[in-house]
Amino acid sequence: MSSTIMVINHEKEILNLFRDILTDEGYQVVLSPLWTCTLGEVEQVNPNLIIIDHLFFGETRGWQFLQALKLSRTTAMTPIIVCTAVTKEVREIESDLEAKNICLLPKPFDIDDLLQAINLSLPLAR
Repeated sequence: MSSTIMVINHEKEILNLFRDILTDEGYQVVLSPLWTCTLGEVEQVNPNLIIIDHLFFGETRGWQFLQALKLSRTTAMTPIIVCTAVTKEVREIESDLEAKNICLLPKPFDIDDLLQAINLSLPLAR
């Protein structure tokens, strides 16, 4: 049985790109727009891994959602990969993210880097 990866991002093109890459690698993929995704939706999917876009510059939805995922009993232990182009700001909190089972994947990234992050994160799944 293949692992289920949930991808949460604000851009449809990025969601489609992740779907194509991950499906080709044999994963079951569930896509959700960041702006409409709810904790309940993630809990219902119960993915083995979550890949989420993380925005800064005054936008707090990504950060708040990330915190909600880590506070929920259902998703607290689910590994998360945070993809972001705002690497300087996220690097400042990288050790806190790692302590919460959250991997950082800076944008732009190579597909091999994405697959390596997935391979490192999935063994940490429940």
